[in-house]
Formats: sequence, structure tokens, C-alpha cells
Amino acid sequence: MKTNEIRDAFLDYFASVDHTKVESSSLVPHGDPTLLFTNAGMVQFKDCFLGAEKRAYTRATTCQKCLRISGKHNDLENVGRTARHHTFFEMLGNFSFGDYFKQDAIKYAWQFLTEVMQLPKNRLWVTIFETDDEAAELWKSETDVDPNRILRCGEKDNFWAMGDTGPCGPCSEIHYYLGENVASQSEAEFRKEDGSYLEIWNLVFMQYNRLPDGTLNPLPKPSVDTGMGLERIAAVKQGALANYDTDEFQSIISFTAELCGKKYIGKDYTIRDLEKDEQYAVDTAFRVIADHSRACSFLIADGVNPGSDGRGYVLRRLIRRACRHGRALGFDSAFLFKVCGKVVEILSPVYPELTKAAKRIEKVIRAEEEKFIETLGSGLTILKKEVDKVSKRSSKVLPGSVAFLLHDTYGFPLDLTEDIVSNAGLSVDRKGFSEAMDEQRERSRAARADDTELILQRAVKPLETKFVGYERSNAEYESKILGIFNTDGEIESASEGSDVAIVAAETPFYAESGGQIGDTGRISTSTGTVDIIDTKKAAGGTIVHIGKIVEGDISSKQDARLIIDDARRSLLRLNHSATHLLHLALREVLGDHVQQAGSRVSEHNLRFDFSHFEPVSRTQLEEIESIVNEQVRANHKVVTEVMELDAAKAKGAMALFGEKYGAKVRVVEIGPRSLELCGGTHAERSGDIGFVSIVTETGIAAGVRRVEAVSGPGAVGYLGAKRTAVHELADILRAGEDELTERVSRLVERNKELERSLERFQQKENSSRGDSLTSQVRKLADGTQVLATLLEDASPKQLRELADDLKQRLGSICLALGSVQDGKAIVLTAVTDDLVDRFHAGELVKELTKVVGGKGGGRADMAQAGGGDPNLLESALNRFQELVA
Repeated sequence: MKTNEIRDAFLDYFASVDHTKVESSSLVPHGDPTLLFTNAGMVQFKDCFLGAEKRAYTRATTCQKCLRISGKHNDLENVGRTARHHTFFEMLGNFSFGDYFKQDAIKYAWQFLTEVMQLPKNRLWVTIFETDDEAAELWKSETDVDPNRILRCGEKDNFWAMGDTGPCGPCSEIHYYLGENVASQSEAEFRKEDGSYLEIWNLVFMQYNRLPDGTLNPLPKPSVDTGMGLERIAAVKQGALANYDTDEFQSIISFTAELCGKKYIGKDYTIRDLEKDEQYAVDTAFRVIADHSRACSFLIADGVNPGSDGRGYVLRRLIRRACRHGRALGFDSAFLFKVCGKVVEILSPVYPELTKAAKRIEKVIRAEEEKFIETLGSGLTILKKEVDKVSKRSSKVLPGSVAFLLHDTYGFPLDLTEDIVSNAGLSVDRKGFSEAMDEQRERSRAARADDTELILQRAVKPLETKFVGYERSNAEYESKILGIFNTDGEIESASEGSDVAIVAAETPFYAESGGQIGDTGRISTSTGTVDIIDTKKAAGGTIVHIGKIVEGDISSKQDARLIIDDARRSLLRLNHSATHLLHLALREVLGDHVQQAGSRVSEHNLRFDFSHFEPVSRTQLEEIESIVNEQVRANHKVVTEVMELDAAKAKGAMALFGEKYGAKVRVVEIGPRSLELCGGTHAERSGDIGFVSIVTETGIAAGVRRVEAVSGPGAVGYLGAKRTAVHELADILRAGEDELTERVSRLVERNKELERSLERFQQKENSSRGDSLTSQVRKLADGTQVLATLLEDASPKQLRELADDLKQRLGSICLALGSVQDGKAIVLTAVTDDLVDRFHAGELVKELTKVVGGKGGGRADMAQAGGGDPNLLESALNRFQELVA
């Protein structure tokens, strides 16, 4: 039975027992900051289980895309080396939200496995939670499983929880005996956990709510969450020893074998030394590439791009790990993008998003591969030398500074370095790596929202609210306050000066979503007034008005008047409609591979992030701007319509990155060429926008570009400021506006000439300094040459050039140079290659900063620090003399 047949059979079976087929959600969880990736089938239903979201159905079935890169079954270093470790996998599941419970869940599972899949009953075993007598009786009454094969296990194996608190409950696991001797099965053999019994399905019965003190209170509506790995059940049905021996994996492996000309043997999954067993290394490489190509393809299709942190960093790690294993197959140029093309071919009939993203997958993977290949060889050479040094010292730990050098200079993720050195029996000093990271590199972090706002948003309990703000006439609206919340939770009333979150029955306030920021305004009751500074969505889509009481007091259940800042909303409408037209123009000029990767619509401007692999040229930007303004001048009516999601997609409406859509969606149409799913607020006609001006175009990550633009009054202000700047520049240069380009070009060229002259002078000065400094070199008792000296007004660049000159002149030396620039001390240490085993420039400079202050670091052969106290430079150089003596 093929994998795609099993997938269809599962979904069809549960549809036949009144479950709604629900499409897999994205690997990027929507609105859940606690998760990096979707790692289980229940993730998209989390709010349903919590009671925060109600859907049109109470039974669902899915085949969910999942990604796990750590945990009990998914340690990355084991992927490819064992029979069942994976990063990406598909999870079959059936779910009940307060509908059926244990009885039907058990009956359905047994029926599917034994009747639809026709698995032999004499190979099936069941485990239950040790105190779950109800499940034990149901397994006996609803199935014909051998009662002796219903085993009780503890909380570790058979009790599931969403977290330390919240919904939880016992689970039943179904296991399949893989061995050849069916008669030898026994409880004792089962409990050995030697791999002979494979867990294939987990039925979770969520029946309790765990309180902070550990108390388990029964849930009013118990639910069911089940999960069965598609790859595992496929291996069972196909009689495969391992998941990698099933049809879909074998198709990828066979394709890879054709590319490289090597054979895949497989069959043996005993973990061995990759360096000592060539065929095992080859087989492992095939499996790593097969696994990672699937993960990378789906991540990119779901909007993730390689980057230096978060999800992007995970993608980069997977691409680079696959590239490194590709060397075992003889690949010395980009290949993974071709394998990913095979993944698209195999799985696109099930996941059409792969087809839409096929070109983007190829371009992103290929660009990242080629970038890494440039440095891989050099990095591996350095790592081999460092491993040899560690081994000679009879140590088992690679210094963290070396791992950081490979990470920072050669792009080796830490786990890749650990993966490689583990083959030599070494580990990496993770603490040293972290210290080097902290000292050497400031990583960009997304700006965090105000803590008060976050706390207020999270404190709100789910309540039913309705948005009525699409109509301009509802800018002021009479409603009722359903709840008031502060950072401690729900409160009955609050007085002047209090920060609060307010939930109203109906509201014209738009909650931040789809890139459009939330509305501001005020809420008034007969007893008080609240200034609303933001509007957001809490769990289950509850609209939350965040603000401060500026007058009187307010109470829950009061009638209230909700008034949005309509002038601000008008600007948001214009910028949001302009964003849709910009998206249209980008795709028409750059190509269909352009997909939204993020956006922000404020009253001041709009920002649009999109997938593209090179800077957008000035000519292209002009064409994009021209198309947008052509659509503005056409004065199209902006038409909105609510329809079924499938109908909207069939009509050609574009679904946007990161958004979660229900069964019914709102479609926004601006003219014949722009059709998008969007819940935001818009202009009534495109002509209301006035005109749009693109301000900047930049790259923000590998394969992701960002355009910022202004529209309407913002565009008028922007162009007015540019016109003023041109006038001022013309006055300064005493030139006409039509002469500015030529005059500025001449000034720039003259400045370059002066810089070149200055550089030649500094080189001569450095050379003469080098001549004089050689006389200051002293020798240690063993003949080692050292130098520590202060230089007047030398820049960091001059210090580096001088250090290189001295190293070349003297052949063997350990030196420290100090100088002062802009009132701050600069210290540089350098060591020739023959001395790096004794002196580490980076470690030396760390010691000097303890004396002089400032921050810095570097490689084993050269390091630098700056920002210290100039008055302590001499003391720092004296400390250097002590360290090297």
C-alpha cells in the first residue's frame, strides 16, 4: 500500500464517520509565540481545546505537516543515523471537541487499523495510563484485542499535558510488533523497549484541567486528540525495516543516487562511526538529504527564508547539514535544490503550495547552497587542524572560540561543528561558544511590544465580540462592556489612571491583523472615559481595547460609546489599499514567485516584505511605482465580498503569509487585477489614495526584500521634503537643480582622490613605523619574540596593517599594540601561526580589556578591543608583558 493511499484511506475513513476533513495548517504556527514550528496535529486546534474558539464542526480529521528539531524522538544529530528520526513528518489525526470521547476514539482506531489497514491483530499491543480503568474496560468491550496485551504504564509514557497547567489527560498508545517470531511476544519482551515494538498511534483523552497546585479538575467537555505518524504506518504496511525504506523516501533516495552515482544499501541502522565505515557514511548521507530536502521544501513553501535567528536559522542549519553530508556522496557543487525539486514533484499533488512555491524553493536553496559551499572547504580544513591539536593535547573538548570562529566566519552552525567533531570522539565547549557569541556579535532582535500591552492582551479571557467597523457610519458606536481586565486578570471596575483592557460586545475598532495596526480612539460611559492606545486580538479572536482611564471610572456591563480616531483610520485605509496595489505591481514586474513575507500598515506609511532573490533595480522600482499609480488613477471601486474559502481560492484570490483563515473569508477586489483575502479596512475607491511613492527598497534576510512606501497625504509630505532638500543642496553648491548631479559627482571623485593620497601617506608612515618598532622587539628566555608598544593616533585599520607587516617581517612574534582615537583606547594583539598553540590573541585581548576596559575579541591569530580608558593603556601593555613572559 503506497503512502499516498494510506493518507487518503485515513482521511476517507474518518470522513465516513462524520469527521470534517481539514487542510493541514502551515508549519509556521499562527498567533502562537510559544511555538517555533507546528509540531503536532492538534496545534491548529489549540484554541478549540481551550474553549477559546468555536468552529462549525465538532469532529475533525487531518494530515498535518509537522517539524521537530529536538526532543525525545528528534535529536537532530540522530536524523539519518537511525530508522525513524526525522525533522519533517506528516501526522494523521482525528479530533473531537467535546463530541465523542474514549469509547468512540478506541473503536475508530481499532477499526481503522484492523479492518481498513488489515493489520494482523496478533501483532498489536495497547498501553494505557496506570489508573485509567475506564480505558482498560473499553479496550476490552469495544475491540477484540487480547486482554493480556493491554498494559498499564506510568505518567511518563501515558499521560499527556499541554503544559504545566491547562488541559491534560491519560492516553492510550497502540504498538505494532516488528519481529519475525510472532509466538515469542510477551509483556516482558515488550517492556525491554529494544525497538521490536513500534508505537504507531497515540490516543489522547483530554479530560482534566491541571491547576498551578497540581490539582486535576474534570473538564466540562472532554475532548480527543490522536496522532499517528504517516511514515511509521507506511513502514508497517510496506513491510519496511525503517521509514527511509518506504516508497516516498526511496523515490527521493533513488533520485539522489542518480545524481551522485553512488549506491544506497541501507538495511542496517546500528549507529556506527561515520569516519570508519564508508558505506554507513554514504547511507547516512542519503537519509539526511532525503529528510532535510523535505523539511526545507515545506519550510520555504510556508514562507520561511534562511536567516541568522529563529525559524530562518533552523532552515539554514538544515540546508548546511545536508550540504555537508553531500560531500560523502561526492557532491562538490550545489545539488540540494535538485533534490528539493523531486520532493515538489512527489508531494505537490497532496500539498499544492509546493507547486506555487517551486521556483522560490529552487532559488532559495540554490543561493544558500552556493553561499555555503564557498566557505565549507576552508572551514573543514581549519576544523580538522583544530581537532588534531585537541587530540594531541589528549583533550576531548574543542574550544568554544574555535566553534565560534567557524560559525562567524565560515557559517558553520554550532550543531554542525558538534556533528563533525563527535566522529572524532570530541565535544564542543558550549559555554565558551556562548561567551564568544555574547562578546563578539550583537544579534538583531525584533523590537518588543510594551510589556503592559502584552500582559493585558494575555490576561483577557475568551469572550464573543463582533467587529462592526467596516462601515464609515459606525465610527461612533453604542455597545456594552463585556469585561474589564488588568495584568492580574478580570476586574469589575477601574478608576482614573488605571491601565486596562476592555472587551465590548460589538466594536468599530479594528484589531491588529493582516499587517494593519490596531485602531485608537476612546471609550466613554456615563461615569468615565478611556483613551484607547491600541486594539489587538486575544485568544479565540476576542477584540481587546487597550488603554488608560483618563477620567472617572468604568464598570463591567456598562453601556458605552466607542469612538475611533476616524482621521487616523482614513489614512490606514489608504495605505492598506495601496499595499494591495503594490503587491500586484511587484508580481507583475518581478514575477509570480513574489509572495508576501510580512507587512505593516500604519497611518504614516506602509511596509511590504516579499520573497525575491536580488535587489530590485531602480528601473524596476520606477515601473512598479508607475503600475501602482496607474491603478490609483483608474479610480477602481474597492469591492469586498464574503464567501467560502474554497470558492475564494477558485476565483484566484491570494491568501497572505501568516494569516489564519476560517471557512468563510472576506475577499477584497481592486480592479480586474488585484484580488486578495483580507480582513482589513480599505479606501472606497483606488482614486482616494491620491498617489503612491516608494521610499526605500532593502534586503532584510536571504531571499526576502522590503519595500517601504507612502500614499496620500504621506506621499505629499515625502515629496515636499525631497523638493526642499534639493533646493537647499542647490543653494549650498550654488548650482541650478539641473546641474546638481554633475557637481556632486565631481565632489565625490575629488574626495576619492584625496582618500587615496591619504592612504598612500599612511602606508609610508606605517612602513617607517615598522622599521623603528623592530628595534623594540625583545626575546623571552626561550627565544620567543614579543612586542608591546603605544602608537600615536593610529586607527584600527592602521594597527591591523602594522601587525600584519611586523608578522611578515619577523616571521615569529607575539605582539600587542595600543593607540587612542576619538578619546577611546584601542588595543590589538597578534600572534604568528607557529605560536598560536601557546598564545591565543583573542584570549590575550580579553585579559587586556579587564585592565583598560572596553569590549572586543577575535581569532587565535589576531584580536582587537576598543572603547577603554586611554589612561590605562600603559598598564594594559604591562599586563600583556606579564601574560606572555
